[in-house]
Amino acid sequence: MLQPEELIAFKPDIVYVHTCSLNIQTFPQLSCTESQLPEYVEAEMARFRIMWRSLGEKIGCQIIQNNFELPTHAVLGNLDAVSSGGATRFVNELNRQMAAEASANPRLTLQDLNAIAARIGMNQWSDPERWFSYKIATSVEGTFAVATSLTALIGAIYGRSRKVLVLDLDNTLWGGVIGDDGVDRILIGRETPVAEAYTAFQEYCLKLRDRGILLAVCSKNNKDMAQAGFTHPDSVLKLEHFSAFKANWEPKHDNILAIARELNLGTDSFVFVDDNPAERAIVQAQIPGIAVPDVGNEVAKYPSILDAGRFFEPVSLGKEDIARAQLYAENSQRTKLEQKFANYGEYLDSLEMTAEIDTFSAIYMERIAQLTNKTNQFNLTTRRYTLAEIQAAAADGKHVGIYGKLTDRFGDNGLISIVLGRLDETDLHLDLWLMSCRVLKRDMEVAMLDSLAERARQKGVTRLVGYYLPTAKNGMVADHYEKLGFLLVQQDNVTGTVWSLDVTTYTPKSRHIKILETPNA
Repeated sequence: MLQPEELIAFKPDIVYVHTCSLNIQTFPQLSCTESQLPEYVEAEMARFRIMWRSLGEKIGCQIIQNNFELPTHAVLGNLDAVSSGGATRFVNELNRQMAAEASANPRLTLQDLNAIAARIGMNQWSDPERWFSYKIATSVEGTFAVATSLTALIGAIYGRSRKVLVLDLDNTLWGGVIGDDGVDRILIGRETPVAEAYTAFQEYCLKLRDRGILLAVCSKNNKDMAQAGFTHPDSVLKLEHFSAFKANWEPKHDNILAIARELNLGTDSFVFVDDNPAERAIVQAQIPGIAVPDVGNEVAKYPSILDAGRFFEPVSLGKEDIARAQLYAENSQRTKLEQKFANYGEYLDSLEMTAEIDTFSAIYMERIAQLTNKTNQFNLTTRRYTLAEIQAAAADGKHVGIYGKLTDRFGDNGLISIVLGRLDETDLHLDLWLMSCRVLKRDMEVAMLDSLAERARQKGVTRLVGYYLPTAKNGMVADHYEKLGFLLVQQDNVTGTVWSLDVTTYTPKSRHIKILETPNA
């Protein structure tokens, strides 16, 4: 076991603080009154606050902390959840306080052990013999569930959660084959148990979309007939809920690859759901990285299977996440408008773009950290940063960090670009430059450079040093610095390229984006 000084020297990015109800030091006495209960809660919470504060001050890491599962035994029966001296009531109060702490502290991520145990069932969650023999609090099944949850949380912190749910139609979103049965006879609605199960799955999919997961259709079907299915009066999902729609007779893996190109997202961010095991097997074999859960053919179980896979695990939920599907719909409108212009510059001017570019702000820290871990294609170095690391860089005086938000006539794209530079005498080394692919070819990178150059000069910087580190996904930005006027300093086919730009003579180049004045400019 690491000693505290060894942990500090190791400087982990993430620390997992694991506990369980068996580790609670002091439960209330059965005679505890309502006025005394908060004292017991505060005494237990104080131990954790000391740990969190110490980790924050001495390491500055992201912390994952689980809450408590309910006690194995309720000596007061049903009253255990009501009485101020009940163990169940006490654990519920602790969990409520844990949730409040995590909500107020972005460096603290809560693992919901209580929900994990509830889903497994308390009788299967723990094994007394394992506890008495080895001090292992959970059963084998419980341990696996905790590990699966923890893996998903760590992946989410580093932007590895899935972003797109691709759905088959016949016997997946509705019962029956629409080409044979017709719109009026597909099973959807509340009239039968089977129809209600399909409705429940559609409701589940819509909830995922509402929290930022993109929905897409991939079906072997006639397109007009497939789309007609969503005109059924009992269909919860409508055509406007889908960010991509492929219904034809081509192989499904080809259609999914086309959806990936259309959305400009990697297939490793996709989850594919299809009732047909043969189609699932082909897609899984042909598309590396895609998640294809073995959902079987009982639609009533689909939501639970997807939940258990933890494909879409979030660690935060910002307005950009909630609006993501709308943002992609607005991008479709921009694409249609572009086709009306022969001159691309005139098209950009027609968008009436305005940008807010400013230094890192506390209100946007979570979004900045999220973007650093989710962006793969327009990302010059693909370095990953936890929230704690971003906050530290913003506060240490040794970095220059700016964000960019872009708005146009179709809507607000949100915070979509980040540059983070490290000061070294009169050089600013650009460790991070990334941008959401939603705003490609909009000249936002030019506006970012204009602002970066000015802020660098204010810091006494004379030269920007840019780095391109090639990955399997970021080839699209190999010439990024060259396009912006940087000079090549060093080139290596494996480790990438190094570029420089003299900012003492730099003049602003943005022509199509109006940059708003900000308080920190």
